Amino acid sequence: MEKDSYQQVSGPKYECLLFDVDDTLYPLSSGISPEVTKNIAEYMVTKLGIDQTNVTEMAVQLYKDYGTTMAGLRAIGYDFDYDDYHSFVHGQLPYELLKSDPVLRNLLHSLPIKKVIFSNANEAHVVKVISRLGLEDCFEGVICFETLNPTHNSSVQNDDDVSQLPKTPVICKPFEEAFEKAFKIAEINPEKTLFFDDSIRNLKTAKTTGLHTVWVGSSHRTTGVDHALESIHNVREALPELWEEAIVASDVPYSGKTAIETSVRA
Repeated sequence: MEKDSYQQVSGPKYECLLFDVDDTLYPLSSGISPEVTKNIAEYMVTKLGIDQTNVTEMAVQLYKDYGTTMAGLRAIGYDFDYDDYHSFVHGQLPYELLKSDPVLRNLLHSLPIKKVIFSNANEAHVVKVISRLGLEDCFEGVICFETLNPTHNSSVQNDDDVSQLPKTPVICKPFEEAFEKAFKIAEINPEKTLFFDDSIRNLKTAKTTGLHTVWVGSSHRTTGVDHALESIHNVREALPELWEEAIVASDVPYSGKTAIETSVRA
């Protein structure tokens, strides 16, 4: 009993690093985000027949209400093939804007800690991004759209309370259901996990689920944020304890090699 208690107290503070992808593993300045926004608007007009004059405002509002415009579109009654949507929105992105990032790769490899991707995007997009960044061998697993939404739900039962927004059948951040599902699939203990994301809404939910949070893209901490980084490259300066724990945990210096390989669980 005493031994177990001692191990619990003396164990590492963090056992897992959980990462968002877009605008987190690479900077917003890359130019990918505006292209995604443009493609979503084009899909809404050309595939769903939505009036172009309403598209921009509608997409922004749905994103605010539901975490992704796609989830919002499903909530308000639009039904469409998920693969077709993702192919249209992500399939034509200028991925050449993303360059190999050996600095980030070395940082990730220098930490012998479980690392998992947690993204609202689809599998093909996530794989393409981490490949362009040269991070294919840096993560043990990937939680993505297909992981959280393995089947296409054609409808969702709404509450009778009309004061509430219509529900969406899509499971995604920033809602707790997505986080809880991710924890179960990736076998994550949130109280021993650091979560990196550029979205303050995602981070606030993450905090309520027990995760330790890192806001990437800002140097200002706010409610729901434990650490703030202008860039993911600043992680070592901001969180030196990660490397200190790694040294203490091993009698020999960590070689930088890892047995962790990217495995998309969808």
